[in-house]
Amino acid sequence: MKVYIIGAGPGDPDLITVKGLKLLQQADVILWTDSLVNEALINRAKPDAEVLKTAGMTLEEMVDIMAERVKQGKVVVRVHTGDPAVYGAILEQMVLLKQQGIEYEIVPGVSSVFAAAAALGAELTVPDLTQTLILTRAEGRTPVPEREKLKDLASHHCTIALFLSATLVKKVVEDFLAAGWRPDTPVAVVYRASWPDQKIIHSTLEQLADDMRENGIRSHAMILAGWALDPEITDKNQFRSKLYDAAFTHRFRRGVSS
Repeated sequence: MKVYIIGAGPGDPDLITVKGLKLLQQADVILWTDSLVNEALINRAKPDAEVLKTAGMTLEEMVDIMAERVKQGKVVVRVHTGDPAVYGAILEQMVLLKQQGIEYEIVPGVSSVFAAAAALGAELTVPDLTQTLILTRAEGRTPVPEREKLKDLASHHCTIALFLSATLVKKVVEDFLAAGWRPDTPVAVVYRASWPDQKIIHSTLEQLADDMRENGIRSHAMILAGWALDPEITDKNQFRSKLYDAAFTHRFRRGVSS
């Protein structure tokens, strides 16, 4: 027996994986992040499942419950928002589970960064424009490693996705500008991506703080910055990959010379 750590997706209960849903429906015990995961998803559990909210628990309390239930022979599922591998705080759980001799398996989920991109209709890696996506967060009460300061990461001038940074917008803008980004660089904000009350803001670095304040966004927001977020990019027909270029040869198609 083991603990299954499942990514619930960003909010829409249909964005859980098939494997994740099957495990959720088979579970005898479900511990879920009730401050972030959609309750409509948890309601798909079997009627006699033990369902526990974890927002008010400490790490040790949560792990002790999971370990105890597994030792009782029960199927235990721990449900996280988005994908557990990104800001999921799962390592500390795995460490304590391992100390108690409990195995675990991680089931990936749809990250909010990709739900936000989908809501925007955006491709985050555009040929000849940007081929790199950096997932990070602004430095607030919790520090970031010295070599991962936002100003330094922004010096690459690629697409950047900012988690957990809605309350630090002024600092974010300062760091981008200090890294040489233009004030008119496109920025998009998606509040509660894939939830019924989802909100989308198209802005620029110089307008970002004002736009977020006017819309009252201080949490549950994904901030995406870079020219891949230009809202007019689909009108330009400027950026094309080599994959479907008629003159480009690859293992599945021989290119045609002009």
